[in-house]
Amino acid sequence: MKKLLILSLTIILFSACGESTSKKDYKDKSLSIDERVDALLPLMSIEEKVAQMRIFHANIGTKPDKDGNLVLSKRVIKKLKLGIAGIKNPGEHIDPVTAAKMNNELQKYIIENNRWGIPALFVTESYNGVDAEGCTLFGRPMTSAASFNPELVQRQWDVVGKEARLRGMHMCHSPEADVVRDPRFGRMSEAFGEDTYLVTQMVKSAVKGVQGDYKGLGAGTHIGAVAKHFAGYGQVLGGSNFAAIEISERTLIDEIYPPFEAAVKEAKTLGIMASHGDLNGVASHGNKELLTGVLRDQWGFEGYVVSDSNDIARLFYFMKVAESPEAAAQMGLEAGIDIDLYAEDSYSYLPKMVKDNPELEKLIDRSVRRVLRTKFILGLFDNPYIDLEETKKGVRSDSSLKLARESDLESVILLKNEENTLPLNKNKSTRVALLGPLLKKNTKEMFESAVGNSNIKFIAEKGFTLTNEKGGAPELLPRNPKAIAKLVNIAKKSDVVVLFLGGDKFTAKEAYFSNSTLGDRATIDPVGPQDELVEKITALGKKVIVVLKHRRTLSINTIAAKADAILDTWDLSEFGDESTARIIFGEVSPSGKCPVTIPRSIGQLPYHYSMKEINYKKEYLFLGKGPLYPFGHGLSYGKFDYTNINVSNSEITPNTEITASVTVTNSGKVKAKEVVQMYIKDEIGSVTRPDKELKGFEKIELAPGESKTVSFTITPKMLEFTGKSMEKVLEAGDYTVKIGTSSKEYIETKFKLKK
Repeated sequence: MKKLLILSLTIILFSACGESTSKKDYKDKSLSIDERVDALLPLMSIEEKVAQMRIFHANIGTKPDKDGNLVLSKRVIKKLKLGIAGIKNPGEHIDPVTAAKMNNELQKYIIENNRWGIPALFVTESYNGVDAEGCTLFGRPMTSAASFNPELVQRQWDVVGKEARLRGMHMCHSPEADVVRDPRFGRMSEAFGEDTYLVTQMVKSAVKGVQGDYKGLGAGTHIGAVAKHFAGYGQVLGGSNFAAIEISERTLIDEIYPPFEAAVKEAKTLGIMASHGDLNGVASHGNKELLTGVLRDQWGFEGYVVSDSNDIARLFYFMKVAESPEAAAQMGLEAGIDIDLYAEDSYSYLPKMVKDNPELEKLIDRSVRRVLRTKFILGLFDNPYIDLEETKKGVRSDSSLKLARESDLESVILLKNEENTLPLNKNKSTRVALLGPLLKKNTKEMFESAVGNSNIKFIAEKGFTLTNEKGGAPELLPRNPKAIAKLVNIAKKSDVVVLFLGGDKFTAKEAYFSNSTLGDRATIDPVGPQDELVEKITALGKKVIVVLKHRRTLSINTIAAKADAILDTWDLSEFGDESTARIIFGEVSPSGKCPVTIPRSIGQLPYHYSMKEINYKKEYLFLGKGPLYPFGHGLSYGKFDYTNINVSNSEITPNTEITASVTVTNSGKVKAKEVVQMYIKDEIGSVTRPDKELKGFEKIELAPGESKTVSFTITPKMLEFTGKSMEKVLEAGDYTVKIGTSSKEYIETKFKLKK
């Protein structure tokens, strides 16, 4: 009996030792990421888990003192006791090196003051490069979309990823994968355009760039992307932020989802942000079919989903689809929201809610697992700090600034060039007036720098501003007749006038949740006396060039009718005026193309080139036919002729591909770039079909007299659409392929799909 007892104790002791020695340590670098997450998660209390599901903004008490050392408020210290998923924008208003130093100290504090040493994600955004002080300022996404050059966009976002990481950031609530088609919407320029295919190519490039093609994440050189806003956010009714979103299920699947699907499947985005809005009555932050069914079950997304600002709580007090704040938290959790951005009245309730409903912990574990996995992918457990010497060398490098200029030059769109007004001859003695409300303080200096030692003499005068430039809801200023008269008098004494017109960051911006903040507009005409200024100056008989700067599409009817030349620059980089001057004086030929349709009137909305064919049946009384400028439009100093369009086979099957090709010749006198665009039209469908759809584009450069054959592969996948049964179908029949310089100017041929 005694021997039996000893043997039993030995077996128990051996088993216990075996269990302890086989237990894995989440700090063990030799383990896989999933094994490390599995080892860490069971150690955490419910309160620690929920802390990994929350992000707060650094402005509540994270800042450097006068010597650059970290200072934390009592509120922040309290929040960090259990750890945190992340902090938004730490160090955004200080230079990169000081920010990196502070973020190192902040990360060290976080790691040393939670039980398991879990690091935090520091999160930024990117609309003109990294949204922080001292980084390279690029053009906005809509601007870079006008380049129709995905490779260039990827290089631009590669710089964004590097500069963000060097100042201690890890994730970016960008890029926007929204398709935007309503210029009333104040956030229009944050996205990449109206066309599904163009947006998809640009979003893939942006995500790959900012993440260093995914390989830059664990290497510590890049940051993770959070594609947003899933889904349909750019389609808010009336172009009004926070309004309802009404999209047919077919449009949602065929036109709105593809950029997000590509961000997940092809670019491997680490994060997705849910949309402020609803989808046909179902609030996106409580939409399990969307955030779990589509995103994860259909597309296989493995990253985390973050709420937009305070939007889980808003399921209760704004969307009014939850009975209480706690119900809103449960709705968001069940739908698949892993991280709660900013709110104090949603996921903060989860620890208490678990006591009443223990089953919720399974969903909490699911979300925390995704957050921890992201932190391991980024290498933060093993290498959480930034080398300040690298920050000094890597942010605003010469190559990055050169890239900003290159991006500008490929993004400027020449809308009009009557009688070859452009380019101007910088060797001819000319007095050039730089005038108008969108003139910058350094515009004259940039123009002088661009033309160098020449015979051009510049005079610059802003004249007036468009708004009072104050507060969340800026007010338009009254007409200033003296300022207008001054500009006209300067123009009289000049040979050529360059007018800087359009809109600015006060006339198109995000309309935040507060009622005192507005950013959307009920009209898209240029604000203030800009049309009057154009009429008065063009009446002088001078050559008038308009440089359009804006963050939303404008119905520029007067400008289009009166100006001799129009350069549409959207919102360029910090070197935008210099780049514009280089184009005006012919150093570079413009090659940008319209990423959106430019309508004549707000009354034409909704209006985009790929509408159903039946939408084009009738025009409006007392309004010109069609848009002012079509999607894909953009002139050049070269002259491109399209000939010899053909397809490699007149028939395609569900298992084959064909090639469409065209010969493009530069019959002009200067070397220039051209965007060759391929559109496909389904002639007969079981449901009404788009008039045409962009399915390919390629940017080429040709010397005078040079020709090139440009080829596109047409795949069966390009011809799929959602049929009557709401399933993807591939229908036999006739198709037309159109290849040309815009959605309105092309040559065409036909092919058949046979089954």
